[in-house]
Amino acid sequence: MMSIVIRMGDIYESVMELAKRRGFVWPTSECYGAVAGFVDYGPLGAMMKRNVENLWRRFYVIREGYYEIECPTVGSESIYIASGHVKGFADKMCQCPQCREYLRADHVAEAHGTNGAACLSAEDLAALLHGLPCPACGELLENPAVFDFNLMFETSIGPGSQRKGYLRPETAQGIFTDFNRLVRFYRNRLPFGAVQIGKSYRNEISPRQGMIRLREFTQAEAEIFVHPDQKEHPNFSAYADYAMPLLGIEQQQKSTPSILVTMKDAVAQGLVANEYVAYYLALTHDLLLRAGVDAEKLRFRQHLPDERAHYAEDCWDAEIFSERFGWVETVGIADRTDYDLRAHAKESGESFTVFIPFDEVRYETRRRIVADMGVLGPQYRGRAKRIADALAVATPGNEGAEVTIDGETIFIPKSLYREVEEQVEIRGIEVRPHVIEPSYGIDRMLYAVLEHSYAEEMVEGEVRKVLRLPPDIAPVQVAVFPLMNRDGLDEIALSITGILAERAILAQYDDSGAIGRRYRRQDEIGTPFAVTVDYDTREDGTVTVRDRDTMRQVRLPIGDLPETLASLIAGTLRFDQL
Repeated sequence: MMSIVIRMGDIYESVMELAKRRGFVWPTSECYGAVAGFVDYGPLGAMMKRNVENLWRRFYVIREGYYEIECPTVGSESIYIASGHVKGFADKMCQCPQCREYLRADHVAEAHGTNGAACLSAEDLAALLHGLPCPACGELLENPAVFDFNLMFETSIGPGSQRKGYLRPETAQGIFTDFNRLVRFYRNRLPFGAVQIGKSYRNEISPRQGMIRLREFTQAEAEIFVHPDQKEHPNFSAYADYAMPLLGIEQQQKSTPSILVTMKDAVAQGLVANEYVAYYLALTHDLLLRAGVDAEKLRFRQHLPDERAHYAEDCWDAEIFSERFGWVETVGIADRTDYDLRAHAKESGESFTVFIPFDEVRYETRRRIVADMGVLGPQYRGRAKRIADALAVATPGNEGAEVTIDGETIFIPKSLYREVEEQVEIRGIEVRPHVIEPSYGIDRMLYAVLEHSYAEEMVEGEVRKVLRLPPDIAPVQVAVFPLMNRDGLDEIALSITGILAERAILAQYDDSGAIGRRYRRQDEIGTPFAVTVDYDTREDGTVTVRDRDTMRQVRLPIGDLPETLASLIAGTLRFDQL
């Protein structure tokens, strides 16, 4: 059967037309005019999204062994004061003087050839935007004022706005605030990790990119807590020889292409900071290919010095190429050092550390302050006991020691205490871990898979639209057709559908229309395999199994179907091996 691939124009329009028509993605509250930055996942889209999430879980929960937690999507203000979101989670915005549309300033500049516009100051951006056309109305922007706009959705917790809260801008903070509980769950041992998949919210200024830029989106994040001095991944050998293209800082500065390098060489050459970052770069590459991303349209780009967060030791983005949007950041992999735990420790007053025991008990000679309560008491009265307790853990100076009580720093002269020398038994040390964070945007990942899997080809004089989705990502895994809806063929087909359902194979029964039209419907939604019950089935108990991508067919006994299809979906068996 001959097929000819058709060159398409704007693939985005073709993909989104199919997605809306077949129930993958719809505009939200469409009957009221819809709102930019929000989408509804239809029946097929919701199922495909769950399959992508479950593939992610197979990598991070099943294989890596990191347990999943679930935290609220609303958090109190103190969480985001500590994380820095209240003060600094903002994009630069301007307003068109003609149409009054609010615009993301750096996006306008980048659309006209300015790279790295997000790193520019408001003044520099305003100068760049002057004279550029407004993307909404086309009129020229004249001396636009550029200012910061905080992206968090603010809310109140409880009646009377007693407590300010925010819809979370990322899932990570819930894992960080649960750190002390997680330490105990993992029996006070490093390394350990926790993962979370859930909704996050960002009040984007002018989302114009469909599923690429949403105000409500799904993140899948892992936070891996490691000893700051031990960043050798215990299972690094699994990906040490894994070769993939990396676009490092040097390649970007010299405008040279990505280099193909193994993970062990990337670490040895200093291209990647440590084994943990390299391991999750490779794992992410592996996962994205398994999900259906085109390897030729995937790159890993290292953050340049002026765009990398000041606290990060290393940071990379997995960027996926879209015909409409160019290179789109889809996954971020970062070594965030101890920034997050340190910030929450400072704000909450808790330690956010792990006790690491020594192999052998150590002894140290230390000097300790013992307050003279006979003179301290009369001088400081009600605060004397608290000052004495604070002195016990303070460091003595030449003239005295400083303590802090209720935010007030008090100097205690040496005449009010004495110093004693003690032999102290040291059994271990408190360590504040560093955090390795792979953070996935599930919606962007899902769109990339739809675009990369979409194809149109001419088959026997007709255009065949097909989504070449991996079998374990496809929303429907097997279609079951009776050749005719009579003579008991429908009953056999329904029975097969039930048998497959018992094996947790998502099968769809379809008896509507000609058999060729049914094949085309299933091709269009990405169903990898189709089972057809015909009149020979009644005679010999065999059915026709069709492969979506090659359109080849084989006959198999009904009894072999569950095991064979399960193996085909899992990828342990290829269709050409049947």
